[in-house]
Amino acid sequence: MTDHRPRCPRCAHESVRTLYYSPIPGVWDVLQCGRCLYAWRTSEPARRTCRDAYPEAFRLSPEDMANAAEVPTVPPAPAHHRHHRSTELTGG
Repeated sequence: MTDHRPRCPRCAHESVRTLYYSPIPGVWDVLQCGRCLYAWRTSEPARRTCRDAYPEAFRLSPEDMANAAEVPTVPPAPAHHRHHRSTELTGG
């Protein structure tokens, strides 16, 4: 039996969550890896969504992540972007 659960194309981790659903059901979802935080839309080509097709130069192993010098922080969005984005997501 084939396992159809998504796994991360970048690090092969099996903890993947859905961040967003398409406004038109079933068209696409945005998924994110729980380990390396890579995010992708399910409608993207296989080189972005499938571990076997993901470029080897950009793949990460658990050792790569453990030995990374630093994971940069993402600064908060400016206030005008936060308001616009929340309006988009809530439809208000």
